Amino acid sequence: MSTTAIVPLTTDEAETLVTAARTAAEATGVTVSVTVLDAGGHLLAFRRDDRAVLISGETSTRKAYTALQLNAPTADLVDLVKPDGPFHSLPTALDQPLLFIAGGLPLHRDGRLIGAIGVGGGTPEQDHGFAQASIKELS
Repeated sequence: MSTTAIVPLTTDEAETLVTAARTAAEATGVTVSVTVLDAGGHLLAFRRDDRAVLISGETSTRKAYTALQLNAPTADLVDLVKPDGPFHSLPTALDQPLLFIAGGLPLHRDGRLIGAIGVGGGTPEQDHGFAQASIKELS
């Protein structure tokens, strides 16, 4: 049985993700906050643009945490927690900082979860796009 160690997400990679997401947002005139967490949910990088709404710092972090904990893009989870969705009670059932709004993406290396990124400050669709752009920059 072969066990291959997965290289964890590095601080340099986290900074690359933050820079790429902010660059994508700036190109559209949107100010954002960006959070990158490692596989254990620990903060690796965070940046809030000077003019970004203050709550975007919290939303970016909660989006990253949600994507990490559920190993899924937050955009894919929105319908699941609506009143008629199968997990409608999840946001209130757990005492966790979950946020089911698009903008959070899990990060994988060799098929294994290594962290997550969350973007807040634009529309949910914009935030999702900025997060996707950052991942493309990393790969």
